[in-house]
Order: sequence, then C-alpha cells, then structure tokens
Amino acid sequence: LQECILSGIMSVNGKKVLHMDRNSYYGGESASITPLEDLYKRFNLPGTPPESMGRGRDWNVDLIPKFLMANGQLVKMLLYTEVTRYLDFKVIEGSFVYKGGKIYKVPSTEAEALASSLMGLFEKRRFRKFLVYVANFDENDARTFEGVDPKKTTMRDVYKKFDLGQDVIDFTGHALALYRTDDYLDQPCQETINRIKLYSESLARYGKSPYLYPLYGLGELPQGFARLSAIYGGTYMLNKPIEEIVIENGKVVGVKSEGEVARCKQLICDPSYVSDRVSKVGQVIRVICILSHPIKNTNDANSCQIIIPQNQVNRKSDIYVCMISSAHNVAAQGKYIAIASTTVETAEPEKEIKPALDLLEPIEQKFVSISDLFAPTDLGTESQIFISRTYDATTHFETTCDDIKDIYKRMMGSEFDFEEMKRKKNDIYGEEEQQ
Repeated sequence: LQECILSGIMSVNGKKVLHMDRNSYYGGESASITPLEDLYKRFNLPGTPPESMGRGRDWNVDLIPKFLMANGQLVKMLLYTEVTRYLDFKVIEGSFVYKGGKIYKVPSTEAEALASSLMGLFEKRRFRKFLVYVANFDENDARTFEGVDPKKTTMRDVYKKFDLGQDVIDFTGHALALYRTDDYLDQPCQETINRIKLYSESLARYGKSPYLYPLYGLGELPQGFARLSAIYGGTYMLNKPIEEIVIENGKVVGVKSEGEVARCKQLICDPSYVSDRVSKVGQVIRVICILSHPIKNTNDANSCQIIIPQNQVNRKSDIYVCMISSAHNVAAQGKYIAIASTTVETAEPEKEIKPALDLLEPIEQKFVSISDLFAPTDLGTESQIFISRTYDATTHFETTCDDIKDIYKRMMGSEFDFEEMKRKKNDIYGEEEQQ
C-alpha cells in the first residue's frame, strides 16, 4: 500500500513512474486474498474449505487487519487524490475495550461516558471534564492550556490534574489515543491530546465509531492508488520478477528484470527486496479467525474493534482484534472474520494472543502468521533507494501514513503538502474540461 500510494502521489507530481510487482495481485503484504481456497493454500492447510464456508469467491480476507480513522491522514489522501471514487466505505459499528476479562464499549461522547459501566459516578464527571478540556484545547491559544505546557507537561501529569484513575488512563491512552505501550505517559502531552482530538473528531463524522472500512476489503486501497498512477501516465507491471537492483557508485541506476534493465533515478520498495539495507526490529503475530457468530457482548455488531490494553493482561504491548463480516462483502453470508494481532514479546507468541482468541470462541478455522518487522538502515540519502517499513500491529493506518510522509520528505526534500497536490490535480483536470 505505501508503494502504491507513493506511486500515485509521484505520478500526480509529474514524475515518470514504473511500478513492478513480483506478485500476480496488487498490494503485496497488504493484499486481500480471494477466493478462500487461496487462503488455505497460502497457510499450507490440507484439503479445501468445508462446504459450510459457502462460495470461495465470496471471500476477500485481509492479511493485515487495519481500519481507517474517519478524520485521519489516509482518508485525507483518498479525498485529495479522489481515489474515493473507486471505493465504497462502511462505518465500523463499535469500538470496545477489555477490562477485567470483559469487554465494554469505549465511551466516545459525553452522553456515553455518563452511561458507561467502565467507571463510577465521580470518575465519570472527572472524565467528562477531561474530554471537554481536550475538545477545547488549541495548541495556538495559550488561554486553552489551563496551566499545562503542551511541550513540557507530561501526559501523566495531565491525568493527575484531572484526578483520573488507572482504568480510565488505560482506555484513554490505548483505546482513544491508540498508543501501543505506556511510554507516552512520560512524554510531553501535546501529541496525546492531538490523538484524542483526532479520535473524537473522527467519531463526530459518523457517530458509531471513528473507523471506516472499504467494501471488498483493504486490497481495494492499493488498486485505487495504482489506478490513480495510471491516469497520470504511470506504468504498472504485475508478475514481474526482480532479479537485481543495479547500483553504480553507491547510487541506484536501475532494476533488472527478465534480462532487461529499467533505468531510474529513485527507487521505492518494501524491505523484502533489499534485505541488506534493513534491520529486524521485532515481530508481529496475527491470527485470522473465521466465525459463524458475532463476538459476544458487542450487541451482535457486524463489525467492531476490540483493544486489550497491555496492563490488563500483564504485557508491554496491546492486543488488537478487528472484526468484519459478510456486510462488507469480505465473507460468505452469515460468516465473520476476526483478526487478532499483537507485537511478539516472548518465545511463545500463540500464548500471548490467547486472551483475544478466548473472546472469539467458538472459532471455526484459524490461520496463524508470525511476521518479522523491518525498518530501513539506509535512509536513501546517498543510494536514492527509499524503503518502507513493515506493517505494525496497530489497527489503523496512522503509522503507515507517517511512513509515507517520511519517505516523501526524504525523496523530495520537502514536507508532503495535501493542498499543493490538490492544485496540481486541478491544473490537469481543468484543461480536459476546456477541450
């Protein structure tokens, strides 16, 4: 997906783009697999899916589970590039958080906060005050700070200021600000306050939850951006084996495929193409589960997200569950796909993810993958090779978009500017209309 988005953006920017993929489908690691038979093959499961699973081609199963924040960066990229015209989205029905072995809906409005069984009455009032403070907070207006210095005061101190207890801190930091660990507590509070704002603004757009999901699966996203690139003259080649990245004097000059060299000035790729320029920074375990029932205690939602804060299960990182269903054209009628993911911390990853799987029982079929996480050791300054990072365990695209903006900045020497992109597009589309 990062490469597809960048190929779209670079094409709009007037660059000549050639996009090669060794796979026969779009999206690499972030593809959606269809039909279901292919998923069984991919995970080396014997036999074929049972008849109870319905038609194989009714399935589109994401390998990397993620939702879009309604007000987040990826939605902005989709809107500005108008890739939205190739996609249809549905709102995810609810976001839940795990506490003491049970799941509760994340209170996201003042009314829900007051009705939530997550907190006692006095705690609710204090939490409501905190939400009002965050909503009014404006980093350019010191009158809204109430004695907090956004660049110095830690988030731990802000929680203290509103006298919020540990459980509330857990769900605020992990289900609203979407941090994976508790490191943020001792960092300046500005970033956290902005993250909670993003959550509540995303929520305000559609009401049920702040998350969106494309019909037919996440594999539609890379295809949409690939199409954008093609409209602006980009060339796409699937099924193209990459034999060698050609380097002269430490700088990339081309890519060799099937005996031919395509020459280039800059190259964008994922870590699997340049194993000598990346380092392993961890592992993620993901378990894809097929269910014949909605998840218990979610009001029979067709789709939801569940966050298990690390404190609740004595871990350093959160566990995430994304659930979607036939309502999103990704599964056969009456079937649900729940994908659990977390950052690996021990030698027994499957044990680590058990609290999530317990919430999903009975599970009809599961597919387990453990993937290495890579980050570039070469930032591309000399080599002009720009390497994306592996997808982390989070269930939203904000970290992926940060990576895209970071690569853009390293390639172009300037910040990625949505407005600038919009103007360039108007120039091109404007001319067509005059003819």
